Amino acid sequence: MKKQVFKVLAKVNKAILPSYSKKNLDLAKASKFQLVIIGWRWYVTRNAID
Repeated sequence: MKKQVFKVLAKVNKAILPSYSKKNLDLAKASKFQLVIIGWRWYVTRNAID
């Protein structure tokens, strides 16, 4: 059940949130908001895969 929720969230993230890796964003120059988005996407992806 939990894994299915994270898989749906991962698809929503991919559709809505920007991909900073494709934009070659430098993490040292990223704003706090961008870092929050990166962290959220990492958390959801990590839980969807496990």
